[in-house]
Amino acid sequence: MDSFIYQNPTKLIFGHDQVKNQLVDQLQNFGKKVLLVYGGGSIKRNGLYEEVTSLLNDNGFTVSELAGVEPNPRLSSVHRGVDICKNEGIDVILAVGGGSVIDCTKAIAAGAKYNGDVWDLVTKKETPKEALPFGTILTLAATGSEMNAGSVITNWETHEKYGWGSPLVFPKFSILDPKNTLSVPKDHTIYGIVDMMTHVLEQYFHAQKNTPLQERLCEAVLHTVIEAGPGLVKKLDDVEKRETILYSGTVALNGTLQMGTKGDWASHNIEHAVSAVYDIPHAGGLAILFPQWLRHHLTIGEEKLVQLATRVWGVDPTGKTNQQVAEEGIQQLEKFWTGLGAPNRLADYEIDDKQLDVIADKAMINGSFGNFNKLNKEDVLAILKASL
Repeated sequence: MDSFIYQNPTKLIFGHDQVKNQLVDQLQNFGKKVLLVYGGGSIKRNGLYEEVTSLLNDNGFTVSELAGVEPNPRLSSVHRGVDICKNEGIDVILAVGGGSVIDCTKAIAAGAKYNGDVWDLVTKKETPKEALPFGTILTLAATGSEMNAGSVITNWETHEKYGWGSPLVFPKFSILDPKNTLSVPKDHTIYGIVDMMTHVLEQYFHAQKNTPLQERLCEAVLHTVIEAGPGLVKKLDDVEKRETILYSGTVALNGTLQMGTKGDWASHNIEHAVSAVYDIPHAGGLAILFPQWLRHHLTIGEEKLVQLATRVWGVDPTGKTNQQVAEEGIQQLEKFWTGLGAPNRLADYEIDDKQLDVIADKAMINGSFGNFNKLNKEDVLAILKASL
């Protein structure tokens, strides 16, 4: 494995009633002027908005709000949040929602302390020097953004979507109560399961040697999600399965699985390009693209693909070639995702071949990419065509 330094400064507060028990104590460490950031209004329907605002108002906080953050958070929402922070002298931000709300909040936190356009930070033309503190209350198990320093922002005017990050935008604290995920609808529950699984798989496929523990940890998370996921999709109010999936999503991308390795992340890069053009659900795109990325590596990644097939999916290798075992593993992954209700073709989103070249060019904006195996434009087009 590679040499590494690991530090995660986020205080993870997990369990029932922890919003009531912990929110005020955590926030008051940073000041009294709060920007509350949330999405399309689900927190008002499930009662969480009222709980949070009552706690804040009853304890002397001054609250400004940024509502309506998009599922693929847009630069326009970040700009609105930055303006509020600067105009109102905000001390601390509170993100209440899923990964999109938290990603948007990370950009707001950095942009509020930057004199130029926050898009400079997202595109890595500039590096943030400071950021406002923020905490999160997670309502959707999916991205792991509640305990990492990564963020993905879409500029819809230019149809660009990029991932970025900074050690300055780790959440100061994140409160995870499984009951706050009980109202998540079926489709978003499915997308969350797919998203966290792809995060694990991106880290599983790396080029470093002698990483048996990292690989077994990845496999353990995958097994846990595979065991709990179908039951949760069938019974959305199963709080114990909600709890399991919630914690799995955090562990999937809080740095635990990637110590000493560099995951691939090429499929995420391709999906960002797809959803920059078509604005489809991120995890829906990954469910389509990732199996085709695997097939594209049947020869190069044969050993790791066989390991995934036998250890995770229980494929019996007797009398089969490595490529047959690997392909059977890919089919099991596809079967699991489609069995949950995830899409498996770009045509499911009415995407045809007309914009494939545009998508490939967007994916290639910084040149060849992928840490397990570098992809060029021809590779990207092959994966996209196979996904149609």
